[in-house]
Amino acid sequence: MKNETPLNIALIGFGTVGSGVARILATQAETLSIKAGRPINLRRVVVRDASKSREYLPAGISVSTDVADVVNDPEIQLVVQLVGGIDPAHEYMKSFLAAGKDVVTANKALIYQHGESLFQLAATNGRTIGFEAAVAGGIPIISAVTQALAGNRILSIEGILNGTSNFILTQMLDHEQTYEDVLKEAQALGYAEADPAMDVDGTDAAQKLSILTELAFATRVPLESIVRQGIDCLELLDLQVAQELGYKIKLLATSRLHGERLEVSVQPTLIRGDRTIAQIDGADNIVAVEGDAVGMTTFSGAGAGQLPTASAVVADIVDYATGRTQLTFQSILRSLKQPSVSIQPQEELSRRYYLRFTVDDRAHVLADIADILGRHEISISSVRQDESSESSSGTARLVIMTHHTTEGSLRGADAELKKLACIQGQSIRLPVAD
Repeated sequence: MKNETPLNIALIGFGTVGSGVARILATQAETLSIKAGRPINLRRVVVRDASKSREYLPAGISVSTDVADVVNDPEIQLVVQLVGGIDPAHEYMKSFLAAGKDVVTANKALIYQHGESLFQLAATNGRTIGFEAAVAGGIPIISAVTQALAGNRILSIEGILNGTSNFILTQMLDHEQTYEDVLKEAQALGYAEADPAMDVDGTDAAQKLSILTELAFATRVPLESIVRQGIDCLELLDLQVAQELGYKIKLLATSRLHGERLEVSVQPTLIRGDRTIAQIDGADNIVAVEGDAVGMTTFSGAGAGQLPTASAVVADIVDYATGRTQLTFQSILRSLKQPSVSIQPQEELSRRYYLRFTVDDRAHVLADIADILGRHEISISSVRQDESSESSSGTARLVIMTHHTTEGSLRGADAELKKLACIQGQSIRLPVAD
């Protein structure tokens, strides 16, 4: 039976995602009312500038600049907090929970950094937090890991979790453009921020992977425990050589059980071109989750953007309205109390590797490099050398593919390789996922 008592919500922030949420609530009101079992009423909106005109807001709605208006409104049951960053979002969240209000958020950085304490605060106050939109935009990966795959022991999570980096790598290869040129294009299209550091250095993907890892393995993984590398070190040549070898380079986020220990990394990785994950281009995301009962499951789609992210936010609103969130949040809290898994030391990660050097174009250079690699028990699978695009520079690009070796062995070799006078500039080391 339909409940005619409306669910009163407040919207904190009316930027890209906030306006998308208001749009869906306005244009799909009747459908959402049926799915939720009662009307969803947007009662208040808090913004920085209350004088701006905004589409999709119901007539007569209260728009203010003070979150206290929401905290002190007893009619508001659910707060949709879409303020980014840590401050003041963290204080907002605590004030809403303490006031007895449930929260839905898309703030990935906040859940990564303060999720544990916020979940505890919510539990103490008998409240809930919905955060589906915090990871992978419109892809329902949080509900998949915590609900749909509840009958499994998760064995691995592997995915592309940052649409900006994926867009840049796709454009570089497809249009033979430099990293710098494509970054400017991504910023112009709104895929990259004016300061794109967190996207291109792997931080954004690492925070998302940490959230998924904690949900899947009940293990908190701080950024410093993740082998993390960004895409800003890559050249077009790296993408082209990888393609010639049958690979695509993607910023791959991986959390995988090896026995009773977790391998966790976010790195540009050579992935065989025939794998599904290698074929996800543009700004899309993909997450592959392996369970011991179901095997490999794959979720892909728009990982960012106004309506995809708003779609996940509205799904959390509907779940709350039906009472599902109250059940699933308690299940998440119980799951997080399971015994954690130890994290594999970074030095023990074992993969094949792609190594690229800019070297003096003269005799004995390869022998010098091979000697250092050999003394660190790093076996060479293949070698390719190309003249530098600047033919007068007297340098060449040397690409070496290794057999399986460890991160520790390569780090040990790095110290010696850096002392070689024949190596110019920054060298690149990328893992290979066969």
